[in-house]
Amino acid sequence: MPPLAQQIADWFTQLLREPLASLRGSDPVLGLAVVVLAALVLAGALHRRLRLPRLLGYLLVGAIASPALLGLIERTDLDPWKPLIDLAVAALVFELGTRLRPRWLLDNRWLAASSAAEAAAAALAVGFVLAALGAPTSSAVAVGVIAAATSPVITMAALLEVRPRGQVAERLLMLSAINSVLAILALKLWPVLAGVSGASVPDTLSLLANALVVIFGSLLLGLAGGVLLDWLGRRHDEPATMPVLQLAVVVLAALLAVALGLSPFITLLVAGMTARTRMRHRLTVEPYLGSAGAALTVMLFVSFGVLSTLTDFRTLWPWVLAIIVARLLGKAAAIFATARPSGLSWRQAGALTLALQPMSSVSVLLVADSFAWTPQLPGADVGVIQALLVATTLMQLSGPLWTVWPLKRIVGEVAEDAPRSS
Repeated sequence: MPPLAQQIADWFTQLLREPLASLRGSDPVLGLAVVVLAALVLAGALHRRLRLPRLLGYLLVGAIASPALLGLIERTDLDPWKPLIDLAVAALVFELGTRLRPRWLLDNRWLAASSAAEAAAAALAVGFVLAALGAPTSSAVAVGVIAAATSPVITMAALLEVRPRGQVAERLLMLSAINSVLAILALKLWPVLAGVSGASVPDTLSLLANALVVIFGSLLLGLAGGVLLDWLGRRHDEPATMPVLQLAVVVLAALLAVALGLSPFITLLVAGMTARTRMRHRLTVEPYLGSAGAALTVMLFVSFGVLSTLTDFRTLWPWVLAIIVARLLGKAAAIFATARPSGLSWRQAGALTLALQPMSSVSVLLVADSFAWTPQLPGADVGVIQALLVATTLMQLSGPLWTVWPLKRIVGEVAEDAPRSS
């Protein structure tokens, strides 16, 4: 950038930073409220003028308000809000569960193979390339497994906004749920993979047993949550009551999962699937579980933007680029290899591959007490983890475009006049 242009940019940034910093210092709640208001305004303008997803506006405003730019909100300022943000994530995960059809995996075995293959291929591709570029092998493997996940939150929220109809959108939901579950299980097994606990066989068996407890405990708790919602729904079937019952069950299941050391994501996913199987047409899930959930979703995506980081990008860019490109190629190879046997055309396979690209932070959001990654991966190489965070930032900020554009422009599953939630 020319010196004069750089000086003007620095002056403009400083002009904005000082009043915004003083506003944040006077009342962090007021600062967050201003950012959320700005997000709503920008998102609406982008949608009306450029037909861009509203979610993109929320993410961009959060990124602008982050410490990397204006510094209106610090990452630590989000920690007190984490219970509400977790609730927004939980509501979207439950809704995702209500839209999954596990029977589809049994009826179409190639779809099940595609679900496993795309996650495995992406993980192996990312891990192999990072190791080839000099990353520690155990850290490269962990990052590969985590990077294989597609953000179920971005996927679900984007599809709720544009309401697509077609099998690519249905497969996108199924695959994002499966690879996110695999990523969460990988986090639970990280001490075994990295050898942090030592080479003791009893310790390793204990960790493996704990992982099995988490899996089956989460499944049982999710089943119980879905059965409870069905039982309550039979006794309180007023239309205005159902969203309240759903929200109450979501909160109860998530809190119990955390208290018992289980996976809230798996629990809520299974609860949603169980509720849909048992209740069928009696289960009417409102987008975002009603207006309060929609407001929390705006806060959630603003928070995603605030958590954006490009720290050390200049030194880590080979690893960042490797994660993004290897992940894309790995998923593409698996999707195209299983496309025709599973019933997809080449055009649909291409659209599905692109729509799977938004990366996920949900594996951290629902297993951590704060927004820090480091406690979740003890012993992992700091540089590799930072490269993962930068790659996640880039793919999350552009996530709504990756999700919506292929469905609209490549396979035409989104009508131009499709209803959009606010």
